[in-house]
Amino acid sequence: SIAILLYLVQKFKTPDHWYPSDLQKRARVDEYLSWQHVNIRAKGSKLFLSKVLLPLITGQPLPPEKMEFITEDLNVALKQFEEKFLQDKPFIAGSEISLADLVALVELMQPVCAGYDLFEERPKLAEWRRRVEEAVGKELFLEAHKEIMNVKNL
Repeated sequence: SIAILLYLVQKFKTPDHWYPSDLQKRARVDEYLSWQHVNIRAKGSKLFLSKVLLPLITGQPLPPEKMEFITEDLNVALKQFEEKFLQDKPFIAGSEISLADLVALVELMQPVCAGYDLFEERPKLAEWRRRVEEAVGKELFLEAHKEIMNVKNL
């Protein structure tokens, strides 16, 4: 939850880059955290649910035309993410990783774990992912995503 993350960064006095004290940078983090709920989260989760969980429950895959629509909807949000939030910066709020980057990558991993490699044809997004993983540590990143990476094996 975003509320819990904000509580934790303030309660435990985390390094400033996670939730910057600089108001302009903080506004950028807040802007992304607000935008992502109905864009990246909603559309990425819908793809994950439709491609993985719904077939597990019903025993039937979603019709290809519906999956195509869901995938295209996510692609629109990904294009907006790259153009409006990443632009030409290493991270969403500038030169350092923030909560916005962490939340963004976690949400984007859902479609990836469902078998849709949204980084494959997006070099800017793939490079940003590499930077975020490097900033948090590859081992920690893999540990955090261990369960969801194996969801297709259910």
